[in-house]
Amino acid sequence: MQIRDLTSANIGAATSLWVRARLTRPWNPPELDLQRALDGVTSTVLGGFDNDRLIGTVMVGHDGHRGWVYYLAVEENRRGTGLGAQLMSAAENWLREHGAVKVHLMVRSTNEAVLGFYEHLGYEDANVQVRSKRLT
Repeated sequence: MQIRDLTSANIGAATSLWVRARLTRPWNPPELDLQRALDGVTSTVLGGFDNDRLIGTVMVGHDGHRGWVYYLAVEENRRGTGLGAQLMSAAENWLREHGAVKVHLMVRSTNEAVLGFYEHLGYEDANVQVRSKRLT
């Protein structure tokens, strides 16, 4: 697998993967999230490619101190092969290269399989609550 920054040309393939991975919500257009990340100076979306076929993604960004990871997705038939771990490693390296000293991510508390995946990678419960407010 080759990992590289996505471009606007990859939006359709990436958002299709996110839908199949059940990462999207009807009130949050994933195409807009992806384009915002690509347009930002402190964010990107990394893609894992098998030849020219997109098989995984991870969105990464930072606020100058802390990094955040979103939209980690791997094609279902490729899960359990280490691709997710490779994408997370690439995201962590991207954050280090951009000066972030800590990384955060959010997982729905009901998603036991994904919680186990992140625990295996060394992520732990930070004992904080995430609060949100829609601005639109």
